[in-house]
Amino acid sequence: MTETSAPANRLKKQLEGSNFNAEQYVKVLSQQSDGDRDLQEHRQRIQSLADETAQSLKRNVYQNYRQFIETAREISYLEGEMYQLSHILTEQKGIMESVAQTLLHTDRTEAARELQAAFHKEAEEGKVRTLTTLLEKVEGCKNLLETPGRYLVYNGDLTEFDVDSMTPIQKVHAFLMNDCLLIATALPNRRGMYKYNALHNLDDLAVVNVKENPPMKDMFKTLMFPESRIFQAENAKIKKEWLEVLEETKKNKVLNDKRKKEEAVMVTPVVAEVSTNPFLNEEKQDEKEEEEVDLSLEWIQELPEDLDVCIAQRNFEGAVDLLDTLTNYLQDKPSTHAVQELRAKIDMRVRQLTDVLVFELSPDRSLRGGPKATRRAVSQLIRLGQSTKACELFLKNRAVAVHTAIRQLRIEGATLLYIHKLCNVFFTSLLETAKEFEMDFAGNSGCYSAFIVWARSSLNMFVDTFSKQVFDSKESLATAAECVKVAKEHCKQLGEIGLDLTFILHSFLVKDIKAALQSNKDIIIEATKHRNSEEMWRKMNLMTPEALGKLKEEMRNCGVSSFDQYTGEDCWVNLSYTVVAFTKQIMAFLEEALKLYFPELHMVLLESMMEIILVAVQHVDYSLRCEQESEKKNFIRQNASFLYDTVLLVVEKRFEEGVGKPAKQLQDLRNASRLVRINPGTTSVV
Repeated sequence: MTETSAPANRLKKQLEGSNFNAEQYVKVLSQQSDGDRDLQEHRQRIQSLADETAQSLKRNVYQNYRQFIETAREISYLEGEMYQLSHILTEQKGIMESVAQTLLHTDRTEAARELQAAFHKEAEEGKVRTLTTLLEKVEGCKNLLETPGRYLVYNGDLTEFDVDSMTPIQKVHAFLMNDCLLIATALPNRRGMYKYNALHNLDDLAVVNVKENPPMKDMFKTLMFPESRIFQAENAKIKKEWLEVLEETKKNKVLNDKRKKEEAVMVTPVVAEVSTNPFLNEEKQDEKEEEEVDLSLEWIQELPEDLDVCIAQRNFEGAVDLLDTLTNYLQDKPSTHAVQELRAKIDMRVRQLTDVLVFELSPDRSLRGGPKATRRAVSQLIRLGQSTKACELFLKNRAVAVHTAIRQLRIEGATLLYIHKLCNVFFTSLLETAKEFEMDFAGNSGCYSAFIVWARSSLNMFVDTFSKQVFDSKESLATAAECVKVAKEHCKQLGEIGLDLTFILHSFLVKDIKAALQSNKDIIIEATKHRNSEEMWRKMNLMTPEALGKLKEEMRNCGVSSFDQYTGEDCWVNLSYTVVAFTKQIMAFLEEALKLYFPELHMVLLESMMEIILVAVQHVDYSLRCEQESEKKNFIRQNASFLYDTVLLVVEKRFEEGVGKPAKQLQDLRNASRLVRINPGTTSVV
């Protein structure tokens, strides 16, 4: 290796040198070379170095391409989070602008306010009447008019497009109200009538302009985390109006909400001063003190914003820690009006956090990392009191992962090799899922029944794939037995963690194994009948000592240790070919069937053995009764003795060893067969 690699390394360093001169190198090489052969060898070294360099470049390009794909996937995951962050920044901008406008208008006179309020009241009443008229054309939204102060701001027809494929989905009519956006779809065959589709609160709605990309134009996107929808206006002017009026309405809602809170704060002390009940005043004073004590702390005031930041940054643990801290703090505190308002704000964040965690566990997310990748979201959902939902989502995620792993498994030409890979993939995934489930839901014993149901369903999916490859493809009984043995061994490994699914595996496989046993039984019976029809009752001549030795070895493997007493000189065997072939076939069938055996198949296996043995026994019985020649009749009795006293006894003992209990039916069959041999003229086996 050093002799060939050393010149190549020197040549590589020489060519990589910064002061390498190709013309000078060729000139020196031509002067020092000893003929054409030397130049050809040098050319081959340069060519091999060039091929090696090309392969290295291909590997680097492939590695960079894989890293690029992984980076693109991660970027797509972060896109949704950036949408949410944009939504938060837009809301913060609106709040700041509303605060600035409020400060600029604080110097207005009370008379101007009253005049403006009267004007707005009259305008809003007109808008409410308009809203009532329009909503009469929309089915399923009568309850929208029950909210006081709600009125129509803008409405119009739009076309909704699919977010992924950018293909048109449906025609919709949008109703923008002062606090929400209603989307309705047109009813077929009813012109001017619509049906309720969705209602979005403006507090949770963000609007994003979509860049012009012909033929896709005049579009804008609405974001309702974690979902989004794309709409197309009739032209650029209407699109601009929609964007402006949506932004303006969101700002006005923020201003109105803030003004209502300020008015509520200003009314509270006035009521306290007017009241003449000293006990009531004392109670309200105590409540006011409690509110100041409970909610004046800086961390409580900043808690909603801190939760928004944690959710946006995917700091789920920090968000749940903040919620636990608040829950412990308010545990013994009275439920005052201010506390209820705070809880309402927090509950909205809790729902948002729950939605994000649910999205993390959805099967649409990447399944890389195995069950451990779900631990973070599952643990936080459990801390939020959503253990049932966490269990359901975790098991759905793992079901898709197991199904995907099996589907991606390449089908090999050899069935046994494929079954080894299938069992390794499935049972390894099941074992990892069980360990992760036990770790995540250790304190939730009620979830274990759901895991057992999931494990049974997953095992059923595995057996479907297993049976299609093993039984539906008509593999031999030996191959099927080895495949089932592999599956049972992998299933027993689950017992290490206390999960025994062997009996469920048996119940799923019993139908296919029963059919395989009966099919092979029929094949053996047909083969035995065919040999019996050609039976001449002659001794076997194996011609060579090697063939005789091979037959002796086969008989020893079948459990017939006394076969030597039936061999004669010059490679003769004092048995019929039919009886010897039957012995090998019945013992091979029994060995493979015992590998497939479990208690549910006991009678199927026993009845199959009885049917096969009866074919051979009845043939010997018939031959003993029909043969008239004395010498041939003695030869038939010798074969009958081997069959009844040796083969059937070996079958009976091997069946008892494999099953664990004796089979009385086989004993009765052997005893009845012995009677046939003693007095063939009067007794027969039926």
